[in-house]
Amino acid sequence: AILYTSGTTGRSKGAVLTHGNLASNAEALNDIWRFTGEDRLIHALPIFHAHGLFVACNMALTSGATMIFLPRFDADRVIDEMANATVLMGVPTFYTRLLASPRLDRSIAAGMRLFVSGSAPLLKDTHTQFAERTGHTILERYGMTETCMIASNPYEADRRVGAVGFPLPNVEIRITSRETGDALPQGETGAIEVRGPNVFDRYWRMPEKTAAEFREDGFFITGDLGRIDADGYLHIIGRDKDLVITGGYNVYPKEIEALIDTLPGVAESAVIGLPHPEFGEGVTAVVVPHPDKDVDEQDVLAALSGQLARFKQPKAVLFVEELPRNVMGKVQKNELRDRYATLYTPATANQAGSQHCNG
Repeated sequence: AILYTSGTTGRSKGAVLTHGNLASNAEALNDIWRFTGEDRLIHALPIFHAHGLFVACNMALTSGATMIFLPRFDADRVIDEMANATVLMGVPTFYTRLLASPRLDRSIAAGMRLFVSGSAPLLKDTHTQFAERTGHTILERYGMTETCMIASNPYEADRRVGAVGFPLPNVEIRITSRETGDALPQGETGAIEVRGPNVFDRYWRMPEKTAAEFREDGFFITGDLGRIDADGYLHIIGRDKDLVITGGYNVYPKEIEALIDTLPGVAESAVIGLPHPEFGEGVTAVVVPHPDKDVDEQDVLAALSGQLARFKQPKAVLFVEELPRNVMGKVQKNELRDRYATLYTPATANQAGSQHCNG
């Protein structure tokens, strides 16, 4: 199969996935998620993406499970189907929409055994609220077009919020230095590289790009940044291309986003780097406020001042009604960077303060 990447940071590329790639992934996931012919999977994902096409469909087909195939996601329809289902595979948007329904409770989810989320990060609040409402802890996993699934939180052990778990069977993960490519000690943040039977064969008609993304020892450079904690759980820090370099310092947006998302009045946020005449890039927060709550730039900056080193603190806070996303729920930070590219240029910098709440 040739499946195209989502293009969140540039031109889409055709990833050539072999029968062996797909079969190994289905086998590994059926094993670690305990899939059997007795399962009934609610499938409401788009099938032009690896999650819906290869994870959900292939797992159901190879395990002999029943697949309840919905044409689109509808919260009421999904809740109706839970009475006769055992598994739901979704993206974070699915779970926020389910939580918005007063029908969702423990009795509705009583027959379900597994809720899976992926394709975009799941907010801590969503994790917590879903567990309180249903009694189920969502299982978060990690994958990409070129590799299908790479890692997963465990089925039986602790499903750690903010982590994507451990490598799948026969899959290797290592963290390397962005600058040198050398392997980093456990706990340090760097580039995520992966090797295993799930890794794609090549990019279609792009030999130079293919060669650039593979190490000599066969490890694929995912383009994601992460770290492995003391217990072996993998944490995704963000995309390499989303790293902000300000005044010579590396700033990982997810660290700042995690703090902003906990503030009163904030629904969610995205942190980006914008061209800055003095610092190279200026750390910039784009915030979606709760519709019924008030929050302004000074609220956000004051809350962060005591929690972050000065170079990590946003130079500006912009407010928007919603963040741009692709169909799988991933925030399109490249769109935000394009939209606000001139925020710190000399012609607009002295006006920026008056524009922040109108971004």
